[in-house]
Amino acid sequence: MRIGILGGTFNPVHIGHLILAEEACHKLKLDKVIFVPTFVPPHKRVDVPLSPKDRLEMVKLAIEGNPALEASTFEIDSKKKSYSIDTLKEFRRVYGQDAQLYFITGSDSLKDLFSWKDVNDIFKISKFIVANRPGFPVKDVPKEVETVVITPIEVSSEDIRRRLKEGRSIRYLVPEKVRQYIIDHDLYK
Repeated sequence: MRIGILGGTFNPVHIGHLILAEEACHKLKLDKVIFVPTFVPPHKRVDVPLSPKDRLEMVKLAIEGNPALEASTFEIDSKKKSYSIDTLKEFRRVYGQDAQLYFITGSDSLKDLFSWKDVNDIFKISKFIVANRPGFPVKDVPKEVETVVITPIEVSSEDIRRRLKEGRSIRYLVPEKVRQYIIDHDLYK
């Protein structure tokens, strides 16, 4: 089994995340991609904290209807700072030694990759995949890292939160069910 693991705050999940998952699934010939929302991200200061429950619910709404995409509650259930190595060890335990794990991240992560907890163990447990992201060139890629080229979509959770705060539309930047969830729960005001 070939399993992609896509972690993040997903604050909120948007079409860029979904395109990344879909194209990585196809190009890497994955059986599935699992979205793993963080409980508390170790490398990112969250300027608009949102409950893990809300972020998870939006991920579930976003991937609904796509059998190749799943959501995991592992990091949220841990109720502690989320480290990729711990998540990968759990997925290795769940799926066994025969499964091939693909840890997928954006090129924005390359700049501080070697500050990650136990990064060399991450490389041993999984294939480490970096996807291009607008504004973050894929360069100086370590030998342990593979790259995948996806359709570049210039969208970010930060921009979506800013738009919402300014009362601007986010239609088509997030799936419609996610947009409706944000409206119904009065998020990001």
